[in-house]
Amino acid sequence: MARIQYESDGLKIMEDLTNNADQIQQRVLSEILTRNAATEYLKRFLNAQIDNQLFKKIVPIVSYEDIRPYIDRIANGEPSDILLADPVIEFHISTGTSGGKPKLIPATADVLEKRVVFNTLLGSVMRKHVGDPNQGGKGLQFLFVKPEIETPCGLKARAVSTSALKDDTRSR
Repeated sequence: MARIQYESDGLKIMEDLTNNADQIQQRVLSEILTRNAATEYLKRFLNAQIDNQLFKKIVPIVSYEDIRPYIDRIANGEPSDILLADPVIEFHISTGTSGGKPKLIPATADVLEKRVVFNTLLGSVMRKHVGDPNQGGKGLQFLFVKPEIETPCGLKARAVSTSALKDDTRSR
């Protein structure tokens, strides 16, 4: 019975997320701005103001190359609060790039929490369409572990799938 509840809860969460996408996106943007308003990057534009409309009006849409200097500074040992309020705990490495060189994507502890939510939602869909593996449902999943590298500041840089499989919190 608990598994049926788990599946329906996950599906309900997805339905709520998609039905209320605009409200949720506005709230998420406010939360991001509140948390990161004092970063060096955002202060350039917003002077520590927290306003969704001002953000949309003033802060430009950027490419990776526009924020790469900040990411490189963090990878080389500067505090992560130049770009993010929360400490960077590792970097994820992009898998597909047009220039042939992988990109570093800063990851905070918040990523681990989002990974749990994602897995809950994914599990709900899988159980609905494939069946519960504990009840005879079957599925096959391939996850690849790629080599990790270490940045000059000592943080690991690795693929997201590698991070998920080697996450130290999984055993807690």
